Amino acid sequence: MNKTKILLVEDDPNICKLISDYLGSQGYEVAVMTDGPEALEYVKERGLPHLALIDLILPTTHGFDLSGKLKAMADVPIIFVTSSSDTDTIVQGLRRYAEDFIVKPFELREMEARIQAVLSRMPSLDYASEPVIIVDDHLEVDFAHNRIMVGEREFGLTPTESIMLHVLLRNAGRVVENRLLITRVWPSEDVYEDTLRVHMHRLRRKLEADSHHPHYIRTERGIGYMFTVRPQNIELSDEDETDGDKQDGT
Repeated sequence: MNKTKILLVEDDPNICKLISDYLGSQGYEVAVMTDGPEALEYVKERGLPHLALIDLILPTTHGFDLSGKLKAMADVPIIFVTSSSDTDTIVQGLRRYAEDFIVKPFELREMEARIQAVLSRMPSLDYASEPVIIVDDHLEVDFAHNRIMVGEREFGLTPTESIMLHVLLRNAGRVVENRLLITRVWPSEDVYEDTLRVHMHRLRRKLEADSHHPHYIRTERGIGYMFTVRPQNIELSDEDETDGDKQDGT
């Protein structure tokens, strides 16, 4: 299993060194970026992180703007690191983008505990190991560029389709309940299952040779959906190989 990738976006060099040195000593792989555009370029070249630590105030970008662009690629878990304790800002961030907030100054052990708590709610499929996920001989997925290759054909994905596919791939081989998909794709909106079905139908039309008899995304009626193929370049931990019931967000 590859190391857990943490994307740290912070413009204070002292804080960067403090966090990266500590997390590195704990076995994480930390990529340090000082601004939003640099972070986005890194993701496009190197693939998704398992988790992003993002300062709210960056040189040219607000943390919310960067998070929105990351979330338009995939369901990347985000923890904000900020010197602001403003309740409205924290509530807005949690509702729209983040799994958690860390307010400066903070203890490094507390930060790692919060990281572990967030990652424990995600399956340990190593979906961040490669920039392009090779599902099988006919399907490749590039989340950072919102596109898929189906055979020789390339299709663009909308942000909604990209997030849906990311959640399903992260849970490959497991049923993802409708309520969980809705929560992950539309965290701050009131969305019903009919809307989910419409977007899933559109995604299937791009993925499947026959969307009425899907090969990749199977419907579990009244429950949810399952991505049936375990990607070739995604690794499984021993726990994942034996625990078929664990699900993202539970």
